Amino acid sequence: MRKSFFLYLIIYAIFSSESFSQNFRLKINGNNAIETKIIDSLEYKKFHKDLLSIKAETDSVQQLLFKKGFVESKVIHINKINDSVFNAKLHLKRRLKTITVYYDKNSIEKSVLTKITPITNEDFFVVEFSKIENILNNLNQEISKEGLPFLKLKLDHIKITNNNTLTAELVLDRPKKKRTINDIIIKGYEKFPRSYLKHFLKIKTNSLFSLNEIKTKTKNLQNLRFANEIKSPEVLFSQDSTTLYLYLKKAQSNAFDGFLGFGSNEETSKIQFDGYLNLNLTNNLNFGESFKLLYKSDENDQKTFQANLTLPYILKSPVGLDFSLNIFRKDSTFSTVNQSAKLHYQINAKHKIFGGIINEESNNLLNNSSSLQIADYTKTLFTLSYEFNRPQTNNLFPAKTYLNVAVNSGNRKDSNRTEQQNILRFKAFNIFNFNRKNSIYLNVDANYMSSDTFYDNELFRFGGINSIRGFEENSLFANLFGVINSEYRFQLNNAIYLHTVIDAAYYENNISNTTQKLFGYGFGFGVLTKSGLFKLTFANGKNENQKFKLSNSKLHISLTTYF
Repeated sequence: MRKSFFLYLIIYAIFSSESFSQNFRLKINGNNAIETKIIDSLEYKKFHKDLLSIKAETDSVQQLLFKKGFVESKVIHINKINDSVFNAKLHLKRRLKTITVYYDKNSIEKSVLTKITPITNEDFFVVEFSKIENILNNLNQEISKEGLPFLKLKLDHIKITNNNTLTAELVLDRPKKKRTINDIIIKGYEKFPRSYLKHFLKIKTNSLFSLNEIKTKTKNLQNLRFANEIKSPEVLFSQDSTTLYLYLKKAQSNAFDGFLGFGSNEETSKIQFDGYLNLNLTNNLNFGESFKLLYKSDENDQKTFQANLTLPYILKSPVGLDFSLNIFRKDSTFSTVNQSAKLHYQINAKHKIFGGIINEESNNLLNNSSSLQIADYTKTLFTLSYEFNRPQTNNLFPAKTYLNVAVNSGNRKDSNRTEQQNILRFKAFNIFNFNRKNSIYLNVDANYMSSDTFYDNELFRFGGINSIRGFEENSLFANLFGVINSEYRFQLNNAIYLHTVIDAAYYENNISNTTQKLFGYGFGFGVLTKSGLFKLTFANGKNENQKFKLSNSKLHISLTTYF
């Protein structure tokens, strides 16, 4: 019983002393009602555990007042009113709203200052006193970009002149030697292609050191699918050298994509199947290379084979090579082989330009070689294009914005004539994010061919899951078409989303004198599984003069696996 009693007293003493230590209340007053109102607006801490805490809070309030321009403020007294209340009195005096800062033109360039604050005089600048701390911090960061990470900057000789103006001198303690990056060491992914450091991230040895700029540049790694940043860069400074450490890891960037689609044939009313396989291999040789292979076979007895190879930064230069081969065959009607070779230049992480040559050859496979709609021809085109990519941090939708504009010009030769042709291509999409769960996806795909005459086997082919949904794959032929795809997307969580399908298209076919408007409606969902991204889309397609028929609906299933 005695032990329990003493234990109770100990617990009571501990907790009661803790509660008593929180009972001191601080009230800070100014020299008048206006000053008190200004102090109250600072929302200072009013309850404290001891006198040291009260003294520290009073000093903190005085520092806040100093930053607001009350540089002459002082603490008059701190008095104990009773056992639990302390009263502090401050005299704010006058408020100086601006400060005139004089600087030496030989130690700091005016052009550097103008990036931070407007300069109207060759010897000084005037700013609001409440902003001077931020201006000095920004100025320090700006000058540090010149390879001066240990630069010290301060205001000296602060005084109030006879005309009640606050003045100061800007003093720079500048190191004699600028810091440059002497070595770059990559941890985690040691085989990361070095050309990407120089040309993609724009981080080079012997360049002036600026840690803020380096952190900004390494954020561009999210534009690369084959590498991720583990943590922020670190720097080792020695007396004569500066070593930069980057922490990266190799990411799963290979993708295998396929889909299965089925619908009813309008003539036979039987179910027909179509599908494709799409293989993307990226950076398997630690060179940053990319290889894409596509094979597609659809219900119209159309077969497509496409291979693309991208080799970036040839011989460690900023120039890369792109090769492509595209073979298309439509039943026993015709076959077309398209080959291209391009040079590309990576302007920065988001922008890229291309230039090259395209060769196309098509053969008429019909026995009736006199057909006016299909003919043997060869085509040589010169191409220029521009590409823009902007990613986002979303597992389901990693690409936020994409834009590609291409201009092709050249000649088509057949047995009768040589004819000049121009082809314009435009493709862009963007995701408009309203919040974490709701977004709208908008995609535009437009193509135009300019020529005096056209053949069926050279027209653009579109329709299907990657074009206007609700229509058969590559079932539409046109010399001009535009497709708009839109989806309202709702993310249930980080792995599941639902979406609507609202598509519209317009196309012209000068051979058949056809002008048509098309529409596609439907819905779908996507699920991110351990195997990859599984997508299912149900869509119904119709033209402007056609009534809605459920039998025209298409069900598209695809699975993209990353490895």
